Amino acid sequence: MTSTPMSRRAFAGAALTGATALAALTVLPAVASPASTTPLPPLDTAALRAAIDDLEHPPSTAAQLRVGGAAGSWQASSGVADIRTRRPVTGHDKVRIGSITKVFVATVMLQLVAEGRAALDQPVRHILPGLLPARFSPVTVGHLLDHTSGLPDHVGIPEPTSAEEVLQHRFDHWTPQEWVATATHGALKFTPGTWQEYRGVNYVLSALIIDEVTGRPYGEAVAARILRPLRLAGTVVPGDDPRIHGRHVRGYLATADGRLRDVTVYDQSSGRGEGDMISTTGDLDRMLTALFSGELLPPELLRLMFTLPEDVRMLDGSPARYSTGLQRADVNGVTFWGKTGETYGYKNAAFSTRDRQRSFVLTYNPTTARNGEESRMIARVADLLTRG
Repeated sequence: MTSTPMSRRAFAGAALTGATALAALTVLPAVASPASTTPLPPLDTAALRAAIDDLEHPPSTAAQLRVGGAAGSWQASSGVADIRTRRPVTGHDKVRIGSITKVFVATVMLQLVAEGRAALDQPVRHILPGLLPARFSPVTVGHLLDHTSGLPDHVGIPEPTSAEEVLQHRFDHWTPQEWVATATHGALKFTPGTWQEYRGVNYVLSALIIDEVTGRPYGEAVAARILRPLRLAGTVVPGDDPRIHGRHVRGYLATADGRLRDVTVYDQSSGRGEGDMISTTGDLDRMLTALFSGELLPPELLRLMFTLPEDVRMLDGSPARYSTGLQRADVNGVTFWGKTGETYGYKNAAFSTRDRQRSFVLTYNPTTARNGEESRMIARVADLLTRG
């Protein structure tokens, strides 16, 4: 797929790493360890407040930050949930979480592996016959979860290059089978397991596997296995509903004439299983706490979420940065595990140190196209939380 400034598939996959987006962060080879190796600074709440109050860099309408962990906690919000009513945003408002959806999907998949209902080395074509061509036979469940599948680029999907074009396509509807079919043209990019390329379609397929194995839509499995047990009342798998119900932050995009257009109501069908969920900062913090503490997975499978694939690099030659369901980021010598996520009008980061000494969930609402600048708030918050 060709990336463009407003490409939603690329827009949803930005990582909390990489010089092009976040110069403050560095990716290092992973050595999973529950012990913290770098002392954490005390919380500078005045600086953190200033970091989220700066809604000009990038241009945004709102921000919410929740810091947790044994090294100190703090939370605050800034801006408005609705530019028409000027209602202040609060920590209880729902947002679209984009690719943080993948953490929920990977967790359910690993639970199914733990139950013997699926296997990481199981070919995808054996579970979903007829969906992938025979030449994709080497692709396994594990390759999907750590983005080493090598699936081809999408062909024949909209690639909006402006806010106006985004608005034109906001109600496009895709079945997951239709979306997968756009990434089945041509040969695999590489032998599965030899390289890493972040691709949302890997998790669209993972959600379809959950459908098949459990006999119900993936959202029902997520609700039964994670949302209800953890009492995540603000977290929703919306299915075909393009709206956000209850108290929520509205998302906006700036058009060429300078107006802010509301993009809150948006068909998320092309992101099913990879970027369609809705949640709150509190629920995401609770999810990370439960996951990292071993409430949701047995130790041998949880360990996979903190281990990068061996002898694998990203296609651009940089070190691999995605594990099974999570991504790793090193900031000022402190290692975080978690996930970023974004969709039009919403950008998020949910990360924690392995030992839960420090975690943060940041959600904000940039109004500009993807140009690298929209990640600046994540960079300055992560820097403040780790710089001694």
